[in-house]
Amino acid sequence: MKIGYFADGPWSHEAFKKIQADTRFQIEFIVPRYDTKDNTLETFASNHNIPYFKLQNVNDKISLEKIESFSCDILVSMSFNQIFRKDIINLTPNGIINCHAGKLPFYRGRNILNWVLINDEDEFGITVHYVDEGIDTGDIILQKSYSINESDDYSTLLSRSYIECANILYDALILFIDGDVPRINQATIHPLGMYCGRRGMGDEIIDWNQTSREIHNFIRSVCSPGPLATTYSRDTEVKINKSKYYNNAPNYIGKVGQILSKTANGYLVKTKDSYIEIFEVRSDRKLIVGNCLLNK
Repeated sequence: MKIGYFADGPWSHEAFKKIQADTRFQIEFIVPRYDTKDNTLETFASNHNIPYFKLQNVNDKISLEKIESFSCDILVSMSFNQIFRKDIINLTPNGIINCHAGKLPFYRGRNILNWVLINDEDEFGITVHYVDEGIDTGDIILQKSYSINESDDYSTLLSRSYIECANILYDALILFIDGDVPRINQATIHPLGMYCGRRGMGDEIIDWNQTSREIHNFIRSVCSPGPLATTYSRDTEVKINKSKYYNNAPNYIGKVGQILSKTANGYLVKTKDSYIEIFEVRSDRKLIVGNCLLNK
């Protein structure tokens, strides 16, 4: 089975290795993101004598002609950032499939692993689906769910997703070899679905007027390798990588954002309904008990 691989970053590395190791598959070419900073796929391509090239617009005539010249059976997208249009979708017998780290039709869009933690979900999903002209709206081929526990954060979900995305994408490709590929229309699960907006600069700022649980979920959703939750002590930026949530903690009297106490590992900070402990704190200014941490 001849595969064209549109991919980038750590998401695509394990999947490449699984596909390349199976002699039933042949990766004909690799197209990374046009602005890629990932050299790993280029090294893989060189080691296996696979053509590797960038396309500024995968949908233009020159790109389509180049892709068509490889006579692929299927095109695969893994962490690629261009929208595929009708002509390229119809270029191969089996179309294009994409691996999405979200439980479709919910959690379409961007930064899904951040959003599932912010929303206090107890599981996240990974879906392999056909690509259509919408955004994450194509028919589902395979979908699996994975539990989220109290010790999980963005880092742990990311590490698991790198492996599990590779596994489920490989399993989906095996279905094409076997000739029995399911198609589940997303509208049969929910007529509308749900989209997540892209997170950007400024979205890492803590709102201390939220509850302890909301703030804890927020902090763990943007921990390293994310931007880290950010607050301010006077005019000094304070970065927080970890927090601890205390269920049924009493509601201290005080202003939200106020540093209530120093602990062995960090500080207790007043929230809307109680307090949380913050630690792995980075600041150029020493934090002082009694002072308030601010949004800006």
